[in-house]
Amino acid sequence: MKTPLPDYLARLLAQCDSGDGGQLADYIPELAQADPHKMAIAICTTDGVVYAAGDTDYEFTIQSISKPFAYALALREHGLDAVLRKVGVEPSGEAFNELSLDERTERPLNPMINAGAITTHALLPGSPGAGRAQALQALLERMTGRSLQVDEAVYNSELETAFRNLSLAYMLRNVGAVQGDVSEIVAGYTRQCAIKVNVQDLARMAGILANQGRCPRTREQLFDRKLVRQVLSVMTSCGMYNGAGDWLSRVGIPAKSGVAGGILGALPGQFGVAVFSPKLDEAGNSVRGVRMMERLSGDMGLHVMEALPTARASLRNPEVQVRADIDLYELQGDIHFAQGELLLRNLQDRGQRLGPVILDVSRVIELNAIGGRLLVDAVAHMQQEGVWVGLVDPGQLLQQGINAKSLRVNTFSQLQTAIEAACRQ
Repeated sequence: MKTPLPDYLARLLAQCDSGDGGQLADYIPELAQADPHKMAIAICTTDGVVYAAGDTDYEFTIQSISKPFAYALALREHGLDAVLRKVGVEPSGEAFNELSLDERTERPLNPMINAGAITTHALLPGSPGAGRAQALQALLERMTGRSLQVDEAVYNSELETAFRNLSLAYMLRNVGAVQGDVSEIVAGYTRQCAIKVNVQDLARMAGILANQGRCPRTREQLFDRKLVRQVLSVMTSCGMYNGAGDWLSRVGIPAKSGVAGGILGALPGQFGVAVFSPKLDEAGNSVRGVRMMERLSGDMGLHVMEALPTARASLRNPEVQVRADIDLYELQGDIHFAQGELLLRNLQDRGQRLGPVILDVSRVIELNAIGGRLLVDAVAHMQQEGVWVGLVDPGQLLQQGINAKSLRVNTFSQLQTAIEAACRQ
């Protein structure tokens, strides 16, 4: 059975590909040449499976999306207390490039605005200038599983117009927040922002944050769990700049945006997500990217205040024996996106087998909108392939979705009755 998630992402992309709002980041000459029609979305589950749609291989510069990972690397290198002495964690309520420091401590308010990001960059391992950017690039390559390159044209274009960042760096040097050659620090920070990625790369990076710092591809614990909690907390309160409060209430996914048009989000225990579209709103966030994230969160019930912590216990091992050609799937607990997606993947692994399938949801406590939609889609796809499906649903959790699709499903109130019916097929 083919999972319906790629089709859903393609539909979401088409629904959000409208309107002429926003502008390219024309204050950076090279970014002003970006193709405004490019658009993509990717999701990475906590065990490393990626679903994507649109211009998924198109590369763009990471820009400020590098900030959470530079912050993570600085925390890993120096520890939380040492980094907090240099950079705070309070929302600024101001634009990302504002000349602002905490009045009492003279620290940058947080690591997501440019003043804090420049200070954070100066804490990275490696030699001043390109060395620190290379250390971050090496980390991102471990997270994405491939070699990444710096866009030299974008780097030179940004460096030639980096007057505001230089003024920020001189201010930071004046109050002792950074040490050393200011020009080298700004050059290194600019190079960090010019690393090229695509949406699949960003989704994999976000998926590691969603998976408590563990890379599902290599099983390497790249970041300590408490470190990840710190990074996601700052992303939640500060990642979308002076629009962070509106973002949190409407979308509710810890996120970070970049002026090349990317947005990265990580929902703990569920998945990482990335979107891309170059035109920006007044806050410097991708117009269509925000639209995609809003729709995704609304469709799937992904607000962090209502999301579940994990998907690992949704499928239980059957306690009853069934005939070898019958597949029995018993679900339990709360079924949201991650749990539904896990079932879809198990069904997809059946390959071309056409034996009967029994889906038992009698132990499900709660089924949110996207969880129900994924289960009903699974039933519909199996029926289209000629598979006999028995649904054990005494509480009629899926009945509304089944009726909406006009499906004729073999529904049972008890598992044993479903098994007997499957054996007659």
